Parts: sequence; structure tokens; C-alpha cells
Amino acid sequence: MIAAQLLAYYFTELKDDQLKKLQVMVTTSGMLGIGFWGPITLGEEDVACHSYKWGSTSPPTGGFTALVAMASREDRHRLEGCCKKSYELHLAWFYSPIVFSIVTHQTLKDIMGRFRRDMEYGLGRDTNPTATVKMLPTFVRSIPDGSEKGDFIALDLGGSNFRILRVKVTQDKKQPVQMESQVYETPDDIIHGSGTQYSLRTKEGLKKCMEILTRLGVEPSDEDCLAVRHVCTIVSFRSANLISATLGAILSRLKDNKGVARLRTTVGIDGSLYKMHPQYARRLHKTVRRLVPDSDVRFLLSESGSGKGAAMVTAVAYRLTDQARQIQETLAEFRLSKGQLLEVKKRMRMEIERGLKKETHKEATVKMLPTFVRSTPDGTENGDFLALDLGGTNFRVLLVKIRSGKKRTVEMHNKIYAIPIEVMQGTGEELFDHIVHCISDFLDYMGMKSARLPLGFTFSFPCHQTSLDAGILVTWTKGFRATDCEGEDVVELLREAIKRKEEFELDVVAIVNDTVGTMMTCAYEEPTCEVGLIAGTGSNACYMEELKNIEIVGGTEGRMCVNMEWGAFGDNGCLDDIRTKYDQAVDENSLNEGKQRYEKMCSGMYLGEIVRQILIDLTKRGFLFRGQISETLKTRGIFETKFLSQIESDRLALLQVRAILQQLGLDSTCDDSIIVKEVCGTVSRRAAQICGAGMAAVVDKIRENRGLDHLDITVGVDGTLYKLHPHFSRIFHQTVKELAPKCDVNFLLSEDGSGKGAALITAVGCRQRELDAQQH
Repeated sequence: MIAAQLLAYYFTELKDDQLKKLQVMVTTSGMLGIGFWGPITLGEEDVACHSYKWGSTSPPTGGFTALVAMASREDRHRLEGCCKKSYELHLAWFYSPIVFSIVTHQTLKDIMGRFRRDMEYGLGRDTNPTATVKMLPTFVRSIPDGSEKGDFIALDLGGSNFRILRVKVTQDKKQPVQMESQVYETPDDIIHGSGTQYSLRTKEGLKKCMEILTRLGVEPSDEDCLAVRHVCTIVSFRSANLISATLGAILSRLKDNKGVARLRTTVGIDGSLYKMHPQYARRLHKTVRRLVPDSDVRFLLSESGSGKGAAMVTAVAYRLTDQARQIQETLAEFRLSKGQLLEVKKRMRMEIERGLKKETHKEATVKMLPTFVRSTPDGTENGDFLALDLGGTNFRVLLVKIRSGKKRTVEMHNKIYAIPIEVMQGTGEELFDHIVHCISDFLDYMGMKSARLPLGFTFSFPCHQTSLDAGILVTWTKGFRATDCEGEDVVELLREAIKRKEEFELDVVAIVNDTVGTMMTCAYEEPTCEVGLIAGTGSNACYMEELKNIEIVGGTEGRMCVNMEWGAFGDNGCLDDIRTKYDQAVDENSLNEGKQRYEKMCSGMYLGEIVRQILIDLTKRGFLFRGQISETLKTRGIFETKFLSQIESDRLALLQVRAILQQLGLDSTCDDSIIVKEVCGTVSRRAAQICGAGMAAVVDKIRENRGLDHLDITVGVDGTLYKLHPHFSRIFHQTVKELAPKCDVNFLLSEDGSGKGAALITAVGCRQRELDAQQH
């Protein structure tokens, strides 16, 4: 027994840097002995085995054979290099199948890494079925935040007895949780039909060890008891080490999830081993902190986790359920039924008719402006055309070479020019002189200054068009304030500036709206395209209407493209029943309050702002961001629509959503991310649906115009919201299909409607002008 005591004592005294790996394994040897590996001075690669044996011809009560493998820090590498094997300790004690292991810090780090990988397998959809660490969801979505309250009943069934508890949760800081409980015995025949109750408690002292071993039917000596206690120490230390490694893996993942440099957290612990073992807790704390030095971990002993804890889980679930109900009630205003969408379609159709009729055109919100574009491309267009694109702080000049024939081609060259702020806000003459200067530079660049090219002018500002080549500026937008332009024909202002320059001549054929350009670009590729849609920063549509229906123009034959300017739909209050308080807040804080209400519900410029208004409200009500409204969230325009597209991406995990919110200065939890993602999805879905309702009204109008039971038609589409949002186009298409079932609508993405489209309109205008000349 001296050997057993010496061995066990030696294990407990070993330091981490002295211990490579010790494994205790069962053997059946009857020899009592101990040996160890150690370096000697005979040679660099020599290792000597020193053995000490205590002989006995029969297996004694505590007989065992041991081989101890150990190396000091200085000699470890030499030992590893010459032995090329692990160092093992073989211990036979009785014939018990017991395996012990004491591991180094590096081994614990390795275990921590393996457990972290197994956690990943457990979380993966494909790897979970075969994972050993199952990572089972509990559907507990949050921890208590202090707002929980109410009376709850908790049942604790985990053994031969079970408890029923009444737990009262209040917001009283002195005594937030009050509990009453009653214990009931579960009969053995109910538990398993038969069985026994048992109790396991940790005892200290050799006297208790003697009592326990005696009850096990052995006759231990004092030396046996001392040895057993040392072995228990080894086993419990290994347990604490292994638990520390797995807890370290969990803390490491938690730190990565939060994306913080240093994790500060509390671990709630329960269990008789942790509570009652004299050294277990200290060892666990010490090892965890050594394994995850970049974490500040506090350990908190649980108070009735199975009773009070069950009640708190229930209380949190009640709180979250109530919050979810209120959030869903808020978002329900944005979730439009098919009946509501059909009503939007019906009202759009009414406003279309009002815009087309002469007596109601003036007060109509959907203006149905004639563009004087009389046909779409037919493939015979040919020639070189100049296009101008003015719609913001940058200005484009393009040369578009259109070639007809079997292999139709469109070749484009362009150059971008900046418009200085002082020119944007100077005089009209300065602005148009700057435009002509840019045109002159481009013609020099292309070597075409001597040619008199036909020109199409994309002018993306509110304009009342009186002919294909004449448009009266209604008002400047987008930061332009050039004087002496509003109420004037912008084509004439351009012609006058060209004359002042006296360097070249241009034939200004058409002033172009970008929505019409979108339709024409797609119509060049697909002849059935007779509708254009912009679904981007703004929202607008155009289509080929029967000329006889456009009363403000006159004429009975043929068709003409009308620029709907449908963004103003609802300005007369016809959409007030589906507008929310958040829509009203966005409108009130806009630069054009009371105008473009439909556009403010479905265009990219405003969707992010609607989301921001909802997030502010939910935060005020304590559902988001811990109830704290940050200065960032108060900033108008901070939540750009591009963030909606990113957040709603199916490929984006909640951790990435949280990272986007943190980029915006919003300190969010994963729960916050879930709510924000749902808000974004609800707002963008409504936008796609009401836009689809408007388009359904348009295609049904065309079908009825032509007296068809079924219409096949193509819609040319442009705009970042349609192109980049992960779900907008799909929901939009689905809505059009549901609301206009007699129309088979194809959607075609436009390519540069404001450039290529302007040139095509110009080419069609030139062709039409030649036809008109021949007829007269």
C-alpha cells in the first residue's frame, strides 16, 4: 500500500508543465511495482528505465503494476524525439475496468477545440444527424430582462420525489421572486414498476472513507483509505478539467458570436458535485480562466434551477409572447390582403381614367402625360445618335450607333461630366452653357464635331411635354436651383446655348423621360414590350395607350406612350385607409409633404425611412435595443434601402445582420436582429405588392382597350430596388399574376434606358418624322 499511496500522492503534486500524459489502465498483473522513464547521461538519444519492485507471489489486496511516463520541461523534446511514443501509466487495482487520465494544459486546449468543432457539427443542418454533441434547440429565445411579472406554477420531476412550486415574479427590487413549494413522493411502481432510491453525497475524511469501503464489503486499512482518497482526487480533477475544456469551447463560441475582443459573462451553475466537493469548484474556475484568458467569467450558484428556473423560463416566454403579439399587431397594418390589393388596383384604374379625360385631367393625381412617342422600335432604326442624360450631379453624353439588318447592333460610347454646385444653383444660362461645353468636349473626343447628329435629351425632372421635342420644366428637384428655367421649354434653352457656342449643330429630336426610355430599350429586344417600369429610388410607369383615349391630345388613330407619373397616386387621400402612422411620419418629415404618397410607400428612397420609424417606435416600447434609442437611430435617412436588401438576403445569418446593425451604430442582440429582419421584410413586401397592384391595373387596361380575353405582354423594368433586393421582384411578379389573371406578363430588365433608350426614341422620332413628311 505504500506504493499506492506514493503513486497517488505523486499524481496530485505534479505540475502541469511536468506532466506530458498519464493514463491509468487496468491490468491483471499480480506484481507490485513502480517504474518511470527518465533521461541519463549515456547519450543524447538514450533513455533509461528505472524500476522498483515489491515482490509477492499472489495478487495482494491492493496489488498493481505501474509504469510512469514523465518528462521535465527541459527534457520533454528530447524524450519525445527519442521515444516517439506516449508515456503511459498502467495501474491494476483489483480487477476493476477503470481508466483515469490526467491531462496537460495543451491537451485541454485540444479537447476544447474538438468540442468546438462538434458544436459546429451539432448546429449544422447536414451534420446534425451524425453529430455527437446534438446542440438541441430549447426555444428559449431570451434571458430575463427584469420586466417579467406574474404568478406561475412550476413542476420539478427528476427523481423519486417531485415538487410543485408557486412562483410569484414581481418588479419589487427587494424581493423580485417569491416561492412556495410542496414535495410529493413518487411511488416506485410508478417510476419504473420497480426500483430503488439512492443518495450520493461527497464525504470528507478518512473515517468516512473507511465507512464507505466497509459498506462495500472490503476490509480496508488506513493506508487503503488514504490511497482511495488520492485516487478520488485524481478522478475529480480530471472531471473538472474536462468540464472546463467543454465550457471553454462554449465561451469561445459565445465570444465569437458577440464579435467582441473580450467577453464578459456569467455562468450559472448547479449540481451536487460542484456544490459539495471541497476542491471541484476552485479547480473548475481556475482551469476555465486559464483556457479562455480573453474572457472575464463570473460563476453564480443557481438557486432552485429546476423550480425557480422553470418559472423564469415561463415568465420570459410570457413576456416574449406578449411582445411578439404587439409587434405582429404593429406589422399587421403592412400586411395587405388580396381584397385590399384588388381595391388598390381598382382605385389606380379610376385615377388612370381621370388622368386621361380632359375634364378631370387637371385635378387628377395620376397625370397620364402624353410623351408623343407614337411607336416602339420595329428593327429598321439605323444611324448615329447623340444622347444626353441629365438627372443629378453628374451629366452623361453618349454616342449611340444603331445598325439595322439581320444582325442588329447597338454600340455606345459615353463620357461622364460633373456639374459643380455653383452651376446647379446659378443661372439657367450658366447651366446650359456648361452642358453645351461638355457636349463640345465629347464631340472633340469622338472626332464628330462636323456632323449634325440627331439628339435625344433625357431630362429627369418634372416636365409638361407639349410635343416630342418640347417640354416645360414644372419645378427643379434633386438640389438644382438654376434661375430662369422653371416654366420654360428646356429644349429651347438647350438650342439657344448651342447657338451661343457656335461650334457645332445638333438636331434635338426628343426630350425623354427615363421610364419611357426603359420601355423603348426593352422593346428593341422584345417587340411585345409596351410597358415601362422604374422601381428604384423613385417609382413610375408608362405604357402605350390608345390615342383616342388621350383626350388632352386629340386624335383617333394609333397609339401614344403616356408617362403615368403614378408616384402621386394617393395624394387625394384615396390610399389613406392603408397608410400607417409610420407612412405619415415619413411624409411629414419629407421635403414634399403631402405629395408622391404612393411613391413614398413603394420606392427605394423611402423604404429605409419607414423601417427606421418602426424601429424607433418598437424601441420606445422596449422591444428593441434594450429600450435605448441611440443618436444614430434618431438620424433621418441613416437606414438606407440598401441595408434592407442586405438584411433580407437569404444567405445572411443573424450574426451578419447584427454586424450590419452595428455598422449603423445600433448595439443589437440576436433577438433584435430577428425583429429587424422581420420589419424589413414586411415593409418591402408591402412595397412590392402595391407596386404590383398598380401594374395589374395597367396591363388589364391595355387588355380591355384591345378587347381581348387574354393578353400576352412584356414589361421593361429598371431600378435598383427591382434589381438588387432579394425578394422584391418575385413578390411583384406574383402579385401581378394574382391580380391580373387574364394577362400573361413577362418582365425584361432594361439596359441603360436613359442612354440607349433616349437614342432609340430619337431614332423612332426620326423615322416618324420622315413618314409624316412623306404623307404631307
